[in-house]
Order: sequence, then C-alpha cells, then structure tokens
Amino acid sequence: MNVEEFFKLRESDPDHRYEYIDGEVYMIAGGTPNHSIIGSNVGRILGNLLENRSCIVYNSDVYVQLAENARVCPDVSVSCDPRDRKAPEAIQYPRVIVEVLSPGTEARDRGIKFAKYRTCPSIQEYLLINPERKEVELFRREKENLWTIWTFGPGDQIELTSLGVRFLAADIYKKVYFQEASYV
Repeated sequence: MNVEEFFKLRESDPDHRYEYIDGEVYMIAGGTPNHSIIGSNVGRILGNLLENRSCIVYNSDVYVQLAENARVCPDVSVSCDPRDRKAPEAIQYPRVIVEVLSPGTEARDRGIKFAKYRTCPSIQEYLLINPERKEVELFRREKENLWTIWTFGPGDQIELTSLGVRFLAADIYKKVYFQEASYV
C-alpha cells in the first residue's frame, strides 16, 4: 500500500487506528487494562516532571512520522522540538519513545519499529515496558549507530538523560494488577 492509500484507509475507517511501515499496514488493537494503566502512568510521570519545560508528552493518539513511509503510534512519545507543536497530523522530532509490550506487538516493537526509531536522529531514548512483570528496558543512543541497553527492576531509578529527568521504575506499575503464578 502506498502512503496515499494509507491516508484513504484512515479516513474511511475512523473507528480504528493503523500504523504504516514500509508499505505494510498494521491495525492497532485495543490493549489490556494493565497496558492502559502503564501508558497512563508513564504519561503522567513524564508530564509532571516536564511541566515547566517546553517538552510535550503525547499519548498513542498522535502519529509519529519517522519517514515518508513510516507512521507509527507509540504508547507515549515526548518532543521538545517547537516544530512539532505546529504539526497538524503527526510529530516528526520526538526525543523519547515509549512502548508498552504486548504479545501481539512485541516482535514488531523490538524489530521493525525499533529499526525505524534508530533511523530518526531526534530519538535519543527508547523505553520498552513489560506489562506482565516489573521489567523496563531502556535503549539509549550513545553515538549515531551505537545504542546501549539498560534493564531496570521495580527498585531501580530510571534516568532519561535526554530529558534530564529521573523516576522510580516502580511508579510505572502503580495500580497494575499482576496475577500470581500458580504451580500445579
């Protein structure tokens, strides 16, 4: 599908959301309650920490245009670039991207989407949040093609150096219900 066909699909089906990557279209399914809580928690945490700064925290309603052939809807994105404030349809200069993993999207979030995120020079940090156990992975751009990975548990403090903020990993999981593992 070309980008014009993607726009027509979006217009003809406003009840659903889609991502567009290299000519492929992916419908975005609704998430679980935990997925929603985590996304809201991260948005609130970052929004509060950035309240007196020019950075804007966006939820998954906003498209991020990574290239002409890539428009995605991360769970949370942060832009500090004034050009994005004037963007009518999609932001193009995010600094931080956050994805809450799910079984249906984890391979794409770690694979093709992360590959696209790495090509966007404004993106400095990428958070992957596991909704089934308290584990957060932070990928940080160190140099153009060098990314480091940091893994955090609930007692750890996460620092997003590109935003100059810190918060507890445990705060991401406030009010999230985890089923107890049952063993037979």
